[in-house]
Amino acid sequence: MAENGKFRRHFGRVRKLPSGRFQVRYPGPDGILRPADHTFATVTDANRWLMRKQIEIEEGRWLDPTEGQTTVRDWSARWLAAVSPQLKHKTQASYRSLINSLIIPALGDRELSGLRPITVAEWVGEMRSRGLSASRIRQAYRVLSQIMRSAVDNDMIPQTPCRGVKLPRMPQTEPHILTPLEASRIVRSAAKPHDLLIALLAYAGLRVGEAFALRRVDIDVSGGFVLVDENLAEANGTLVFDTPKSHQKRLLRIGPSLAKRLGRHLETLPGGDDALLFLTPGGKPLRYNQWRKAYFDPAVSAAGLTDVTPHDLRASHGTWVADRYGVMTAAHRLGHSNASVTTRHYARPVAGRDDQVAKAADAWLGGQEGDGSPEESTPV
Repeated sequence: MAENGKFRRHFGRVRKLPSGRFQVRYPGPDGILRPADHTFATVTDANRWLMRKQIEIEEGRWLDPTEGQTTVRDWSARWLAAVSPQLKHKTQASYRSLINSLIIPALGDRELSGLRPITVAEWVGEMRSRGLSASRIRQAYRVLSQIMRSAVDNDMIPQTPCRGVKLPRMPQTEPHILTPLEASRIVRSAAKPHDLLIALLAYAGLRVGEAFALRRVDIDVSGGFVLVDENLAEANGTLVFDTPKSHQKRLLRIGPSLAKRLGRHLETLPGGDDALLFLTPGGKPLRYNQWRKAYFDPAVSAAGLTDVTPHDLRASHGTWVADRYGVMTAAHRLGHSNASVTTRHYARPVAGRDDQVAKAADAWLGGQEGDGSPEESTPV
């Protein structure tokens, strides 16, 4: 029924505009009358839209359109404040940097509901054109994805715009896997007590930050154990002690000779149980770049090696252990909650193992218990 250009129905209202198009208003669950976000060419189209909106409300799928008008800037700040207590300090600093330097300048003034996949794709493309690394772009996209997923979970928007966006591929880099003897040469070439620190990377599989954070109380010399329960990281120039990556604390067995050498080092340390094992000459905690330049790289050069990073020692340890004692053992020593991380990033095939497998298989074919080792005879 029409009266003065208005069409009444049991849900919502339809009004004919002077232009001839039709405007719709409907009551939300809160009773507030809201307009549709566009007008309609016919009253039939308007009524169909109202029917769909009514069903949406009845099924609990309705979202308050004013929520979607929140800007990316405001929601990012609220999201970061909410998740920060659960994040490590270094992760907090990284997220804040990505938001402030890459997300807010490009998207901060946009409304959440106004973002589309093409908007995000254009943002990614713009970062690529500026020459940002694939790693940096992917990190920024990952943070934006978390922010927008949170907006969906909180009924701000119906779906995330971070979908179907093609990201730049990460360059494939392989760690430099050393032999145990090559690692030993680096240890022997290092200045004391940093030779012990390097030995812990190579022969216990510690992360650099975990080794930097070791304290007197973490070393059990008689039992031959090292407790890894802390990590020293640098966030925006500030050193922060935190739990190890993925919060994976672990107790590691070390060899008797390394335990004895650590014991002798402990005897020279001042302070109590909380004293750090490794410090700068000025008695300060170590910083990665300074330590590497002053102690690690010179030891690598003195050992006659090139292109070796501290992380390569950890990757080498994972490879040695996985090769001889299995991936699960390697995962434990490296502090991985999932062995797939170990195989994907650390454990690598050892040169010559395929030949040994072939010899072992030949022994098995002949009914023998060959293991393929070089001294194993092969049946004729």
